[in-house]
Amino acid sequence: MQSQETEQQDSAIASPARPIYALSQVSKTYRVGEVEVHALRSVSLELFEGEFVVLLGPSGSGKSTLLNILGGLDVPSSGEVYFRDRLLTASNDAALTQFRRQHVGFVFQFYNLIPSLTAQENVALVTELAARPMDPRDALGLVGLAHRLDHFPAQLSGGEQQRVAIARAIAKCPEVLLCDEPTGALDFETGKLVLEVLERVNRDLGTTTAVITHNAGIAGMADRVIIMRSGEIMRQQHNPTKLSPAQLEW
Repeated sequence: MQSQETEQQDSAIASPARPIYALSQVSKTYRVGEVEVHALRSVSLELFEGEFVVLLGPSGSGKSTLLNILGGLDVPSSGEVYFRDRLLTASNDAALTQFRRQHVGFVFQFYNLIPSLTAQENVALVTELAARPMDPRDALGLVGLAHRLDHFPAQLSGGEQQRVAIARAIAKCPEVLLCDEPTGALDFETGKLVLEVLERVNRDLGTTTAVITHNAGIAGMADRVIIMRSGEIMRQQHNPTKLSPAQLEW
């Protein structure tokens, strides 16, 4: 009996995390004049709860299109996208808007802060729409900006502005954080500070995090790296040992 209980415990420990996203044969085609552009080609993929994923590839590889579909900002031309048990590809615009508000935080390369609002006020804009928001001061404290609450974007460095953008994204307590080239406009040292914040959010809050980048140096901090080219997933690799952002080089 004891052996059977031990086997059950071992099996539970070995069970993989539950998929938070499941994509099946997802394609996206844009028409530019008379030319069809195949941004995604039959992509099948799962993302798991609490996972830190890096989507790696050059410009035009389909990374941003895939991220936009995951976030409900775009819809595929064909295929299915599930978020947990919800079929996103059956949702209308209003339902996708609610999905984004309730479940997803976005971080972009450019910070999109409102210049006339302080850091705290920029974050508070999002919390007013969220069902279970974090206090804006707590969100800014989590990204190391508790001392900059009342500063305007023009009074902040690029790295500090990006951290305000991350605080704004996590303040609504999303289940998923989607990041589009979050270090693309930053220098090496500042970029590593921003990556440290993303790592902390993933670790401390358990937020499933996907970062798209063309910078292969960032891949070492991921649980899993998804390499894309020409709208397809070429291969995936798991990092047996994750690097801290301080250990990254590029």
